[in-house]
Amino acid sequence: MSESRSERTNWKNRKRKKDGLWSQFSRKHLKKDASSGVLLGIESVPDGLANAILAGVNPMAGLYAYMLGLTGGAFFTGTAMMAVGVTGAMALVVADVNLSSYTDPTAALATLTLLTGIVMIIAGVARLGKLVRFVPTAVMTGFVAAVGVNIILGQFENITGVDPDQGNRILDALWTVTHPGDLNWWSTSLGLASIALIVWLSSTRMGPMGMVLAVIIATGVAAALNAWTQGEIALVRDIAEIESGFPPVALPDLTLVASLAVPALSLAFVGLIQGAAVTTNVADPERGPASNSKDFIGQGAGNIASGVFSGMPVGASMSGSTLVAQAGARSRTALLFAAFALAVTVLFLGDAVSAVAMPALAALLVTVGYAAIKPEKVRTVLKTGPIQSTLMIVTFALTLLIPLHLAVLVGVGLGIVMFVSQTSNKLILKRLEVEAGGEIRESAPPQTLEGGSIEVLQPYGSMFFASSPVFDAQLPKVTSDSGGAIVIFRLRGIDQVGLSHIDVLRRYCSSVIGQGGTVKFVLNDANVRQQFERERLVSLVGEDNVYMGSEWLGRATRAAYADARSEIERSQ
Repeated sequence: MSESRSERTNWKNRKRKKDGLWSQFSRKHLKKDASSGVLLGIESVPDGLANAILAGVNPMAGLYAYMLGLTGGAFFTGTAMMAVGVTGAMALVVADVNLSSYTDPTAALATLTLLTGIVMIIAGVARLGKLVRFVPTAVMTGFVAAVGVNIILGQFENITGVDPDQGNRILDALWTVTHPGDLNWWSTSLGLASIALIVWLSSTRMGPMGMVLAVIIATGVAAALNAWTQGEIALVRDIAEIESGFPPVALPDLTLVASLAVPALSLAFVGLIQGAAVTTNVADPERGPASNSKDFIGQGAGNIASGVFSGMPVGASMSGSTLVAQAGARSRTALLFAAFALAVTVLFLGDAVSAVAMPALAALLVTVGYAAIKPEKVRTVLKTGPIQSTLMIVTFALTLLIPLHLAVLVGVGLGIVMFVSQTSNKLILKRLEVEAGGEIRESAPPQTLEGGSIEVLQPYGSMFFASSPVFDAQLPKVTSDSGGAIVIFRLRGIDQVGLSHIDVLRRYCSSVIGQGGTVKFVLNDANVRQQFERERLVSLVGEDNVYMGSEWLGRATRAAYADARSEIERSQ
């Protein structure tokens, strides 16, 4: 008995050690983690500088934020590959706050960053990760596209070397393109050439390092041109004082909490949405997907560290997370290597940072902004229907016309209104059993999909964005024992299918077909049929497996079932 108890105790201790925080910093893949982490660190230098300039703060605040955000995130996020750093969307929110208008901009920045971290940590502790799904795809598509346009418009000054000061980014851009004679053509030419160079080098085998090389080349060209033109091209040192050394401690100003509360909420929301995207798309290679709520805490920790040491607000970076994962990282140790590479830059390479050409950093932001627009995503939403198209367009317009921290909250409000307006967001999935005599009986769907079986599934309720996880959870699980099964989705009474449900159906159909099974659809709405054709669901399951219902209840369902029965019998 004592030996058995001792064995159980040892097993529990081993399990605790395996699941503990330090076990997630692996030495097993140290070489891969080091190379991928250093790559991320080098790529983050121009990215951090550019986003800090976009935010209107000292460029070093971007490097401090990346270095400390990566460190804090490495210790506390649930997703091992989540790179916590500065992002274009969050930089734009900071820019619209106009920290330079405060008596002490440094204290204001520290207060804003710390508040953002506190909100994120509270959201994580309260397990509010599940609330992310209530943000419509249309709202986020419009917001992200407008952020991309804002980033591009905001770089006209740094590329052209002029400051129109017309009141907002749109008016500044219009003034710039209508006054070509006032432009600094040395700066403009270098900026346009830098854009072309970044696009070309990034498309080669160099990948993200092409962006870094392009900035270095453009900076070298700027140095040569400045020697000839006596300083026509602006450098980082021209807009801020750059000093090497440890990040200075920044004390918050508690009297600013009330005025910065709304921007902090907006920053937290943007960071949390970006974090949810990373959590979903960049899985931990050793442990699989993590929870949104735990990742919220990790981002909050990164902001606390950044705020204490003069950094700007940070959030999950999709580009950084994807880069480090695709570069071969196997554990969160890679993020510490990235932070170390940034620390070397901060401590010893201040002079090099100060010499970077502003048009080169602006060119980098233009390419980032263009990549954020995603025309294909916009077209997909436009094809979905008038409601979601209107949501996207309104969000897009507001994000361009009003301060970004207010646009974020308005977009969230629009999503909530749309959610409330849908009175039947609760979706219930039923199994329809077709008897020999043609009668149809309802019952609960099975937990798993049995091999060689025929399952007729009927969802009741609105297939709108918020109920897609509920729908997904009720579907019979497809396993390796589900081979040859036939699933019939009866969507009678469904006249609109959200993009989230389309994604669920596409994944489920692929899983069933991947096990040698078949999926059929019974529809009675022509618009849904057209949507399924546009989203390639019809081509996925096959044209012969789509049945259109009529005023005769159950006729199309029985026909689909009879065809499925014949297919099962032929396969036996």
